[in-house]
Amino acid sequence: MNTVTFDFTGANVLVTGGTSGIGYAIASQFVEAGAAVTVTGTRASPEDYPEQDLSGLTFRQCQASDTKAIDALSDSLGDLDILVNNAGGPYAGGKDEWDPDGYVGSVAVNMSAHMRLTMACHDRLKASAAPGGASVVSIVSMSAFVSAVQVPAYSSSKAGLVAFTKNLARRWVDDAIRVNAVAPGLIDTRMTHPVLDIPEMLEPEMRHTPMNRMGTPDEVAAAALFLSSSAASYVTGATYAVDGGYLTV
Repeated sequence: MNTVTFDFTGANVLVTGGTSGIGYAIASQFVEAGAAVTVTGTRASPEDYPEQDLSGLTFRQCQASDTKAIDALSDSLGDLDILVNNAGGPYAGGKDEWDPDGYVGSVAVNMSAHMRLTMACHDRLKASAAPGGASVVSIVSMSAFVSAVQVPAYSSSKAGLVAFTKNLARRWVDDAIRVNAVAPGLIDTRMTHPVLDIPEMLEPEMRHTPMNRMGTPDEVAAAALFLSSSAASYVTGATYAVDGGYLTV
């Protein structure tokens, strides 16, 4: 069988936005690999997520728009080996991203919040004894590389995270903390389901994807686990596309 398994026994992992979609797939795969995983969500408790089984995860409520909540989250952590920045999405607060206030709000949720949390986790990550070093993985988007005219702030945020990844990788290289990103293409999640019902939106995306299908959250998660593992011990500052060939067109 052409399969790969990872062993993260003893590793402590934080996945923001880990209650659904790509974040949940990442958190679940880390648990299956033996890690102790904390996830964040916007609802009050794990019981407020009946659509997911969060029983194997430690849950923390955190609103990415609330800087005090981010600081409280980082203060609540114990040992930390891997940080996955995944929380967020377009139209933060339900506002038009072409409105200046909507733009600023979306950037705050989709980029600034990740920067704040990552910097707050530095000392914990530096203290990690994980093989291959501690790891930060940010989930970005194809909109970091191509125009996404409906969501300019989301697109800008993801492009900013790509740049942040490169710069932080150099800044923290002597601390044995590797910093990378994963850029998903069109992935079958709750966030993308509305596209399935709008042919004029779905068909161009499919034409732009040589594999001619949507990806799965598990396919993105596999890349995140690889980048967090000792198999990627010589990888830092990289952004890995998991996009079915989207960027080749």
